[in-house]
Amino acid sequence: MAGARFGVIGLGTMGRNLALNIESRGVPVAVWNLETEWIDEFLQHNAGHQFQGARTFEELAAALDRPRRIVMMIPAGKPVDQTLDKLVPVLSPGDVVIDGGNSWFEDTRRREAAVRPTGVHFVGCGVSGGEEGARYGPSLMPGGSAESWDALKDVLEAIAAKTEAGPCVTHVGPDGAGHFVKMVHNGIEYGDMQLIAEAWDALRRGLGMSPQETADVFEEWNKGRLESFLVELTAKVCRVIDPETQKPLVDMVLDKAGQKGTGRWTTQIALELGISVPTIAAALDARGMSSLKEERVAASKIIGGPELDSGFASIRKQQAIDDIASALYAARICDYAQGMALIRAGSDKYSWNINLAEIGRIWKGGCIIRARLLDPVRKAFEAKPDLPNLLVDPAIGDLVESAQAGWRRTVARAVTSGIPMPAHSTALAYFDSYRTARLPQSLTQAPRCVRCAHLRADRSTGRSAYRVVRASVGGGGGRGEGNTRRHGDTKHHGGNKLPRDTPRSGRAARGKRAKESRTQARNSVERVCVRDSFASFCRPKAGTERLNAAISR
Repeated sequence: MAGARFGVIGLGTMGRNLALNIESRGVPVAVWNLETEWIDEFLQHNAGHQFQGARTFEELAAALDRPRRIVMMIPAGKPVDQTLDKLVPVLSPGDVVIDGGNSWFEDTRRREAAVRPTGVHFVGCGVSGGEEGARYGPSLMPGGSAESWDALKDVLEAIAAKTEAGPCVTHVGPDGAGHFVKMVHNGIEYGDMQLIAEAWDALRRGLGMSPQETADVFEEWNKGRLESFLVELTAKVCRVIDPETQKPLVDMVLDKAGQKGTGRWTTQIALELGISVPTIAAALDARGMSSLKEERVAASKIIGGPELDSGFASIRKQQAIDDIASALYAARICDYAQGMALIRAGSDKYSWNINLAEIGRIWKGGCIIRARLLDPVRKAFEAKPDLPNLLVDPAIGDLVESAQAGWRRTVARAVTSGIPMPAHSTALAYFDSYRTARLPQSLTQAPRCVRCAHLRADRSTGRSAYRVVRASVGGGGGRGEGNTRRHGDTKHHGGNKLPRDTPRSGRAARGKRAKESRTQARNSVERVCVRDSFASFCRPKAGTERLNAAISR
């Protein structure tokens, strides 16, 4: 019997709380769970509310008004595919199925394409905020078609967190866009949590502060520009006393942290898209290092280092605290800059047309990384939607400039003290690299001259291209001394093949002309190096000999 206006599959912590949230907005809900006793328990605990139980997918479909709207809150991976295989056949064109778990966005794209011919809309939707957010107002990141958004908009806006900028939900983009943005959100969260942990470590070990004292510092920071859910939570956690030992809980918790798929996926796709996310990667590396607890304990008894307070001993305590706050703020900006750059790259690759200002807006409330910093982030992309990186926004640039000196001093003091701050350090390196017009990768490329691989700038197009010439250099002979290849060309010069630009008549007369062409390529190919100072090394034979001699010396 129809009457329910929304369906929820999965009554775990997130599904149960999301169902309660939806029903509290005046929307009758039908619920389904694999273990049917969970359905009975849920209905019993919520008697008198607008809930219906369904023990089969046929019952669930029958209980819902059309177009049916169903959200799955189940583990990512095979359970999603298995559920779709059974659910879609009992639905009708125009119905909408949402995957609210942390699915890999490529899986979401695959599933959306597979379901599309049936007329059913499949939506991958990021849900951030944990169980409290699910119950009282999460940040929601739905992808999928425009038609699916039209069908879902009223309910999703009703259940989402609210800020002065509106409900924390927007249509992110087609197919897997929602889950892509949620993946990057989690990557930024990894980075932010690591940055906070490092700042706490500098206070705790560098300045010798007690957990209660660090709680006071974080509480004060949360009243200013560092205001955020995670800073607020840190202050609360540092005050908790372990009931068994009567010691600060943070000192009793084992210093080993694991990771879930979304953090790892963020760094993987960043590599594929060629986007630098060193702060997020450093956070993952730190978790990996933390897992080596036994090795670290053993190494601490063997490997020495500086005194922990050696970098902080000569500075006023309040000055050091202020500098640590500046470091955390500036590094956090870099964390967001990396994440937003990755979202833009994904949007460009998959033609999602993601509005980054909207992403900043919907992250302002409900989600784990909600922070005051998101206000200037949103304004930056509102002012210039095609902003290549947050660091070049004038307002953001002023914020980093105001924190830069303290940031550098904090990292230097930590290094002097032997206190690891990998996320802060990599964020600073990211910042310095991004503002550097010429990086030392010229030297990374230059040794390729040993094998006569030359990177040249195409002066007519402004693009860079490779021209590879296998000459008489140790180990570089290949199939022939005269083989050349230009990156982007579909035809290569070598053996009996002629360059693309050889006249048609030349192609027909292979013999003499082919031999002359190979000889010319071997002995007198024009080579232009990245730097004029290397030009003399890159001339045929004589230049090769000089370079080899210089290296051998």
